[in-house]
Amino acid sequence: MRTKQFMLGLALSAMVGGGVAVGSYKLLDDDAPATGQQLPNTNVRYTSAMRESNVIVPEGLNFVTSAELVTPAVVHVTTEYKVQARRAPSDIHPFFRDFFGDEFEGYQRQQGPAMGSGSGVIIASNGYIVTNNHVIDRADKIQVILDDKRTFDATLVGTDPNTDIALLKINADNLPALRYGNSDNVRVGEWVLAVGNPFNLNSTVTAGIVSAKGRNVGILQGAGSYSVESFIQTDAAVNPGNSGGALVNLNGDLIGINTAIASQTGSFAGYSFAVPSSIVSKVVDDLLKYGEVQRALLGVQMQEVNAELAKEKSLKTLNGVYVAGFSENSAAKTAGIEEGDVITEINGVKINTGAQLQEQVTRYRPGDKIKVTYMRGGSTKTANVTLRNASGSTEIVKRDPNSAKSMTIDGARFEAASKQELNKLDITGGVKVEGVAKSGFAETGMKDGFIITSIDRNPVSTPQDVDKILKSTRRGGLLIEGVYPDGRRAYYAIGR
Repeated sequence: MRTKQFMLGLALSAMVGGGVAVGSYKLLDDDAPATGQQLPNTNVRYTSAMRESNVIVPEGLNFVTSAELVTPAVVHVTTEYKVQARRAPSDIHPFFRDFFGDEFEGYQRQQGPAMGSGSGVIIASNGYIVTNNHVIDRADKIQVILDDKRTFDATLVGTDPNTDIALLKINADNLPALRYGNSDNVRVGEWVLAVGNPFNLNSTVTAGIVSAKGRNVGILQGAGSYSVESFIQTDAAVNPGNSGGALVNLNGDLIGINTAIASQTGSFAGYSFAVPSSIVSKVVDDLLKYGEVQRALLGVQMQEVNAELAKEKSLKTLNGVYVAGFSENSAAKTAGIEEGDVITEINGVKINTGAQLQEQVTRYRPGDKIKVTYMRGGSTKTANVTLRNASGSTEIVKRDPNSAKSMTIDGARFEAASKQELNKLDITGGVKVEGVAKSGFAETGMKDGFIITSIDRNPVSTPQDVDKILKSTRRGGLLIEGVYPDGRRAYYAIGR
């Protein structure tokens, strides 16, 4: 219905445009008054001077240079994925129902293909592209269409649902790429351009101003416990299809990735939100260097300071973030910060909201040291805090490159499922098996392409996990749980 409405809008626009074109033509035919003469019943004098503009646009208000620089580096991202529907099988063995009880969900069957689209930004000339995680989430196939209309299949390098950022790679060189701008220097009231592909209308440029910074609008709450929202808010028109596109300043520098709109209709209604480049660049660097994002945590439970809280807690300031508690193994608590303190600065940057604090901390990695300024009573204090990861350590967690390599076990070949397969199937880890027919797993009924997610309820993510569990089981049977590429869940028993 929405597509029909949109097409109707285009049709009406074409009709209106045609009317204007005809009217303009009529003004210039042989019956039109001579140049310089007054038209009847109008106060407008049509002269040749009006056909060319000699007006010079003031510096800082000319969007042409930025638009010409940015447009070639913004791509159209299209996705294909399968729509799934759950149903419980009638022929499943009673053993599996008894084993899983009420947790048994049956399997999924394919309902048909679906399409999606969004935008992306080329950030490196050798084919690296940033987009939103929600643009490619669970996609079976990702394609990228360049501004020059060339089309490439894209590989998913990595994702970070906590910031809604994903990194793609296409096999191409010498591509136009955008440079990162410093989103910290972006000021409210500054002109910006949004470039993307709304409603599949390629290479669309809209302009607006930055209307706010550090916005937390709650759209990433379902992504996990460590979601980070500190959006740049603008009034540049952004619509469905703009997601993953570029927000740039008038120099053409990338200052954000357009991600969301505030709307009750699904279309632009005045406000749009972009992930700032300070977060984007950190996420991309982590995905390239470590294979996953290194999330640094301060380890505090925050509450924003307002007049009511200041009165209740007898605070001496209305600025900052109130420390209401600590997480386990808190980096802040270890550094001497106490409950009731008010954090006012991170490395000299003033903090007034939880979103601002998150934005500052998330650009660092576990083991990095930051300077935290806080108020206790009427005194201003500082603490040097060594940030930690979610496990409470300062270690960098790097994906083992060997974990993705295949391993032969009992004649079958095992390899870790790709990021794209995990996203598509909505699973956190799994190991794909091939060559089952000539292996020790043939009698189970398992088929090639099956992705094992757990063995005896022990999650597996690498071939080494499978090998370890199988070797540690000396006698008895094992229950293997997993999913096929089309979404069907399956369970197999194997004796050891």
